[in-house]
Formats: sequence, structure tokens, C-alpha cells
Amino acid sequence: MSERFAKKWESKRDEEPFQNRIKDAVKPPGPLKPRLDFAVRRIELQVQKLDQATDRFGQRDKAIFARIVDAYAKHDSARANVFANELAEVRKMSKLIMNAKLALEQITLRLRTVSELGDVVSTLGPAVGVLRSVRSGLTSVFPEAESELGEIGNMLSGIMIEAGQGSGMTLNFDSVNEDASKILAEAATVAEQKIKDKFPDLPPGMPSAPQSEKSTQSF
Repeated sequence: MSERFAKKWESKRDEEPFQNRIKDAVKPPGPLKPRLDFAVRRIELQVQKLDQATDRFGQRDKAIFARIVDAYAKHDSARANVFANELAEVRKMSKLIMNAKLALEQITLRLRTVSELGDVVSTLGPAVGVLRSVRSGLTSVFPEAESELGEIGNMLSGIMIEAGQGSGMTLNFDSVNEDASKILAEAATVAEQKIKDKFPDLPPGMPSAPQSEKSTQSF
């Protein structure tokens, strides 16, 4: 790590003149490490919110499943089918949220490592890509996270640019996109299995869930 970059990474923020404040609002000043730690804490807060949303959808899933069982016990197949469709949509949203949560957790782990190793540019690139994908995927399911994830992504982009300037490193976009895709694919695979483990299948003979549940797209 160059001396210039090390100073930028660890040093405390100097007092800046008033005329720089407008520029600072666009590109926040200060050492990189505390700003990166702050971004990580904001991501962790979003993970907590997604975890809470997962619990809410889990409760809703149980309630709808019970209604399907009740309707089927009463030989009301039309009503059971309506609930089966609703259950499929709930599980689709649950999978999207769990997928996002797992992807953000992977980003957090990587960024915590960056705080120790200073391997900023090569790690932040994929992290920003994952954030953008997660943000896009949550737009219709968890819209309250969209703005916050956008701000975090912009913050990490700024840190990445400054880190590149300070260390002389350049970004390999092919590698960045590949790493981001791997993170998202791993999260999707784990989310799929967790959904299967968490939610019971409909018993044989009951109306099957729509195909949309089985072909839920990832980010």
C-alpha cells in the first residue's frame, strides 16, 4: 500500500474551508476507512430490515397455507386454488427478499475484509454491482429499501474512485461483473434451498402452486 493511500485510508479528516462544502456534498471528503465502515453499517441495517420482512412473509405464508388446508378439507377446490395462487406470490416475494438478504450479507463479509486488508478497488467493484442488482430486484417487493441502497451504492462508488486514484489501481470491469454474478448466483442458490426448507409443500392431491413460483427470477 502506497504511503499516500495509507494516509488517505487511515488519517482523520482535516478541517476544510466553507467553499468546499458544496463539492463535499457531491463527493464526501475524509479518510476512506471510516466512510467504508459507515457504509457497511448501513448495509447491515438493511439486512436486519430484510430479515424482519422475511419473518412477516413467513407468518403470512403459514396463514395462507392453513386456509388452503381448510378449503381442501371442505372440498372447496375453487377457494383452495385462489389461496394456492396467493401462496405462490407470497413465496415468490419471500424468495426475492431472502435472495437480497443473502447477497447483502456476502457484500458485508467482503467489505469487512477490505477494512482490514485495504484491497479496496477490486472488492468494491463487485459490491457496487450487487447493490444495484439487489436494489432493482427489490423495487416492487420492498420499495423502502430502494433509496437507501441507492445512496449506499453511490457512497461505495465514490470510495472506489478515490481508492483507485490514491493507489493507482485500475478496475477490470469484466472481472467485476463476473464476481458480482457469482455472488448473486450463490445467494440465489442458497435462497432457493432455504425457501424449500422453510415452507412446506402442498400435500399430494391439493391444487398445485402456479408455475411462477417455480420459475422465480433472481436479480
